[in-house]
Amino acid sequence: MPNRLAHETSPYLLQHADNPVDWWPWSGEAFDEARKRNVPVLLSIGYSSCHWCHVMAHESFEDQQTAEYLNAHYVSVKVDREERPDVDAVYMEAVQAATGQGGWPMTVFLTPDAEPFYFGTYFPPAPRQGMPSFRQVLQGVHQAWDERRDEVTEVAGKIVRDLAGREISYGDAQTPGEEELAQALLGLTREYDPQRGGFGGAPKFPPSMVLEFLLRHHARTGAEGALQMASDTCERMARGGIYDQLGGGFARYSVDRDWVVPHFEKMLYDNALLCRVYAHLWRATGSELARRVALETADFMVRELRTNEGGFASALDADSDDGTGKHVEGAYYVWTPEQLRDVLGEQDAESAARHFGVTEEGTFEEGASVLQLPVRDGFVDAGKVASVRERLLAARSERPAPGRDDKVVAAWNGLAIAALAETGAYFDRPDLVEAAVAAADLLVRLHLDEQARLTRTSKDGHAGANAGVLEDYADVAEGFLALASVTGEGVWLEFAGFLLDHVLARFTDSESGAMFDTAADAERLIRRPQDPTDNAAPSGWTAAAGALLSYAAHTGSEPHRTAAERALGVVKALGPRVPRFIGWGLAVAEAVLDGPREVAVVGPSFGDEGTRSLHRTALLGTAPGAVVAVGVPGSEEFPLLSDRPLVGGEPTAYVCRNFTCDAPTTEVDRLRAVLSD
Repeated sequence: MPNRLAHETSPYLLQHADNPVDWWPWSGEAFDEARKRNVPVLLSIGYSSCHWCHVMAHESFEDQQTAEYLNAHYVSVKVDREERPDVDAVYMEAVQAATGQGGWPMTVFLTPDAEPFYFGTYFPPAPRQGMPSFRQVLQGVHQAWDERRDEVTEVAGKIVRDLAGREISYGDAQTPGEEELAQALLGLTREYDPQRGGFGGAPKFPPSMVLEFLLRHHARTGAEGALQMASDTCERMARGGIYDQLGGGFARYSVDRDWVVPHFEKMLYDNALLCRVYAHLWRATGSELARRVALETADFMVRELRTNEGGFASALDADSDDGTGKHVEGAYYVWTPEQLRDVLGEQDAESAARHFGVTEEGTFEEGASVLQLPVRDGFVDAGKVASVRERLLAARSERPAPGRDDKVVAAWNGLAIAALAETGAYFDRPDLVEAAVAAADLLVRLHLDEQARLTRTSKDGHAGANAGVLEDYADVAEGFLALASVTGEGVWLEFAGFLLDHVLARFTDSESGAMFDTAADAERLIRRPQDPTDNAAPSGWTAAAGALLSYAAHTGSEPHRTAAERALGVVKALGPRVPRFIGWGLAVAEAVLDGPREVAVVGPSFGDEGTRSLHRTALLGTAPGAVVAVGVPGSEEFPLLSDRPLVGGEPTAYVCRNFTCDAPTTEVDRLRAVLSD
């Protein structure tokens, strides 16, 4: 019989709806039940495409005896971290503080007042490698709760007090200057892997936000080392197994330092961020590889993640059926030489194996290989490469596909909107811009209420119950601002303004300028989460700073500019010390130092060829954080278009920054020079 999760919209929670565990969703009623029964709460946090979450579910939560013990002695609460990042953040901070590490599945034991007292991640069904079994943990916690209650509550209280004391250093509420950004670049250089690209060792994650900083720093200063690190990292990732050489798009991370073997789940946020990075790399260098990867990644998102309602699904699972009914990680993506021969024939299979690095020994498990582009020459015949890819992709499409997490997350859709709008504009792909507009329309229609408050998730056209957090407001505003610059439709600037008003009123500390991840009127947790550092996506804090800065450049709003600069005080404090973990904040700081520039393009009509040429040139300018408005003279779509006449009856571009404007120009080459000096 299904448990209480059967009525949830989260695919992850629905995966547990038929467990014999009597799960509750996160709710006040669950904790009321724990008080009534005088038992602790088991909090289990994971997400749909998490491999070890599935493993622990199969081993323990589907086991009847384990479920009976849980149901007798605990109230069990299941949380999708992607729906409730606030709950996840608060308890992950506690887990990391107590154990020095964290991850998912996250397993936390709480008092009925939601105070944590015992922590872990994955627990096996039997003792293994020094780890207790899950049943042993359950029995030990139950015994401690029954026999040493005072000690348990004292530990819980101390943990909560310690969390409350972990204040963040905000710096002096001033933006980083030349010195701090130079120190950040030096810090990145020290951690850079010159042989393989990227930063640090295994596992290796795509450093999307840091790459944006490096590209912006090069654009502003001309620092060749910054561009080299960005270019080489992008090339190594694109040639590695972390990139899907057949279908496009990136896996979550590489388990090795060489980008060869990925953790195969594909997340919307990674692909949105990386699509934009490669588009920006092409804009800076003209790299054909960057162009191909940006377009293939955009096409992957539209083809495989777009929902029927026009939004974008959260993820594809790492696991899929290997053809025998067994779910295996990577089964959909890997190849053996024999499988190549079956599809391509002997001769083409041999060439394809050489081109994609498929060996008899294999680079993955059981003699299978992850496709890469290990050598630069490979096939000489581009037509043959295309034919081989097409045939392999067609054969792969016959395999059982990985599961898809269909929920639409507002923040990640905001990132996708920005990436698709810009990629579509750069490469003359109006279909990609249309996909961005459709996703934006869905967010407005389904995720925004009459007060412009955001709902975090939706699924199958139904809005979820959870309020948007800071990253939702910031990333959706970022997407709308990019869409405004690309389409010339001022309504997107207006919607971004509504969202950013909420950021100022409900997420910002008026005294310090610091940002909180949850609104002032959100559900009270044991601590109000607050984190300026990037994780897999930009932190809400610095993403908000970036969107506020762009909005101020568009509108001249001093409160938005001031809020952005005050929020960047934390980047001044952390940027020189931990640049890998605050890359988006550093990228926003580059925009502040450059102005950012405000570009207005006016013409007799949006479809006029001269207007389109100037508009495209403006979008392709590499000046960090530049904003672009396009329209007819006298248009009220954008404040930047006010009092901007045509010069000599010709389409004209105006470029201003720091309250100073260049002479208006009607020449594409002149505009290009002004935006790249």
